[in-house]
Amino acid sequence: MNSDHDTIAIVDNGGQFTHLISTLIRNGLNVRTEIVDPLTPPEELRYVKGLILSGGPDSIHEEGSLQIEPGILEMEVPVLGLCYGLHEITAHYSGEVDTSDLKEYGYAALHIQCSDPILDGIPDGDRVWMSHGDKVGVIPEGFRRVASTKNCPVAVMSDPERKRWGFQFHPEVEDTTHGLQMLRNFVIGICGCRADWTTENNIDDILSIIRSEVGGRKVLALLSGGVDSTVVAALLNRALPEERTRFIHVDTGLMRLGESGSVAEALASVGVTDLEVVDAAGLYLEALDGVCDPEEKRMIIGRLFVDIINRAAKEAREEDWVLAQGTLYPDTIESGGTKNADVIKTHHNRVDIIMQMIEEKRVIEPVKELYKAEVREVGEMLGLPPHMVHRHPFPGPGLGIRALCQDQWLIQNTLGEIPPIQKAVDEWIEGDDWAKGTMKGLVLPVRSVGVKGDCRSYEHPVAVWTEDRTDWGPIKGFATRMVNGIRGINRCLLMMGLNDVDMPSPLERYITEWRMDLLREADQIVMSGLSEHGVYDSVWQCPTVLVPVSFSGGEMCVIRPVWSRRAMTAEVAELPDPFFEDVVPKLLSLNGIDSVAVDVTSKPPGTIEWE
Repeated sequence: MNSDHDTIAIVDNGGQFTHLISTLIRNGLNVRTEIVDPLTPPEELRYVKGLILSGGPDSIHEEGSLQIEPGILEMEVPVLGLCYGLHEITAHYSGEVDTSDLKEYGYAALHIQCSDPILDGIPDGDRVWMSHGDKVGVIPEGFRRVASTKNCPVAVMSDPERKRWGFQFHPEVEDTTHGLQMLRNFVIGICGCRADWTTENNIDDILSIIRSEVGGRKVLALLSGGVDSTVVAALLNRALPEERTRFIHVDTGLMRLGESGSVAEALASVGVTDLEVVDAAGLYLEALDGVCDPEEKRMIIGRLFVDIINRAAKEAREEDWVLAQGTLYPDTIESGGTKNADVIKTHHNRVDIIMQMIEEKRVIEPVKELYKAEVREVGEMLGLPPHMVHRHPFPGPGLGIRALCQDQWLIQNTLGEIPPIQKAVDEWIEGDDWAKGTMKGLVLPVRSVGVKGDCRSYEHPVAVWTEDRTDWGPIKGFATRMVNGIRGINRCLLMMGLNDVDMPSPLERYITEWRMDLLREADQIVMSGLSEHGVYDSVWQCPTVLVPVSFSGGEMCVIRPVWSRRAMTAEVAELPDPFFEDVVPKLLSLNGIDSVAVDVTSKPPGTIEWE
């Protein structure tokens, strides 16, 4: 689409961060962006001032890997390739891309070899964020190496004469310290774009879109009471007459302690006074009985949401209606919802029935292009109370994805995988200067979901013990090094309040009422502890997870404190010792929990939620 504003086109290679590139340039640099398909004919991009090629889940060596329209790389405008985009540039100009022996996920230090406009104002040793397997082996003729990292000889390359640049890392994520400056160097400095795009979230525009998509129909909104659905409820309440909206909250039995009882009160503050609460706990527990697979659990939860709202529509004899959801952009990305993205985990609002309804234009999602931070901004503009806008995110599937499950078949398969991975962990610790002689690690007989190189991983956590927990920096650094360096693991857990012990036993566990009650109590202890010790607002999200492994008869409880802005990446949020001194004994006193650990894994490679 042509525009009166200077525009940067972002070629979507299916990366987890494609939309984040767009959002950062629009909001951070005030320059218009447009996301385009890799096969877009170049003549349709004549109006753009520059191109950014996103990362992606493929390896350029794989048969059937995503291919870009060659003509795009022959355009005369400046081009910046990120990760997979760098590999596309390298291959197009007859360089070589190698499969890396050591994959990189997490922080790296950027060492600058020569001056280049793309790195103007960037200090040597700057922190960047890596998530890749392949790397440039031979630089194409005419290009030069601009910067490197310890494990990546070509972290930045350029050919200023042909106006081509490439980063192996991701400047678009907040974990790259000066990523916005790097993008400014390209968009403003090299491409010469005018910073004239207004990025303030325009409430009137959102309301107009709601009215246009709904038309003359009625709207059913399924509300969890979280930030996203509350903002959507406030938007619907402002956009449409009261008689054309119906708000339903479903008590799934997977909610936090007292959650459903507080939802009506919270929504009343934004004018939603006709909320209907549906008690569906029995339906959910019955449907999830005996289910272990994380994807299957998410599918079941999502389908039941739709079944319940369908029944509500029929009861009301409303045949011409649409469903309103608080879907965010990360939900779409992680569910493989863009053309070339890999499925990390299917969100409840992206299950097959929902996708069918979207095709039928029976779903509206007013905040689907936004991240959590942008939704909070909309909430503030709508006048929502601060405690509601800034509460911790809570997943739509609720505690159902925070209680890991496994049956005997999964246990037996998992046990068979552990010996070679355990050997690799032992050797890694022995060879690590910081951990050697002070740490022990055990590969746990359970799997969790992670994300590596824009792809889903379903691998093992490693529990580690160390005597020195006074400085989180070395612990997080070790976790990053180990998870990056060993195949078969995607999380590192720091054990709390439990002495060095032997391998725990795997437990057969499912979603049950008793287990949900236990997790509710544990979650309440952690949430209260964060507030009482003054760190609730310094943590973006803190899932409490039940893990079916046993040291002495119960199962493990994992605390997962993270800091993030958009949930596409996350780093571990450091909690003070008094918090653990208070919370850990309380958790261990619960009947059913025999150990407590803290997840010290960044995202990637570990997703924020475990499933």
